[in-house]
Amino acid sequence: MYTIFKNECTIILTDSIINKENYTFYYWEKFDLKKYLQQCDTSNSSTICLYHTDIKFLWKQFKKHFKIIEAAGGVVFNKNNEILFIYRLDKWDLPKGKVEKGESIQETAIREVQEECGLNKVNIENFICKTFHIYTFKEKEILKISHWYTMSSDEKELIPQLEEDITKVEWKNKEQISYALKNTYPNIKLLLKKVV
Repeated sequence: MYTIFKNECTIILTDSIINKENYTFYYWEKFDLKKYLQQCDTSNSSTICLYHTDIKFLWKQFKKHFKIIEAAGGVVFNKNNEILFIYRLDKWDLPKGKVEKGESIQETAIREVQEECGLNKVNIENFICKTFHIYTFKEKEILKISHWYTMSSDEKELIPQLEEDITKVEWKNKEQISYALKNTYPNIKLLLKKVV
């Protein structure tokens, strides 16, 4: 199963029809993806399931509709079990960025966390998951696949990368995290459910 977000819309790719009453199911062959993505730009939240008996085939066909961008980032913990957040474009987020040519996914995750937060050193620990979100750029639909890792650092001096529109970098405790989750992206909420 794949869960993909565009704005407040959620697309679930699945090979099993379960909980039919909770979601609207569509057969992949009969679904107008382009039209639905346009609706996600203007309408409120909705969740749909796209179904095919072969999930690998469905994922391959789905990806053909997009330019794919690979990214990587981190859920960074300190010794107080606080998590490092960035504030960018009026939303709380976690540090991540695009994979550069010749760079491994793990190298990207470390570099992006260091650059966006002004850190000298972070330790990469475990792979968590991938998240998927769609956005429109120069009239093209982009599917960003972000690879996430748990990391650790105890640096106190945090410097936001202003040229990337990051205006704050903060360690947040459990209570502050629940407040930040009210103003973040759906894929960040999904990611943090796996680690918090």
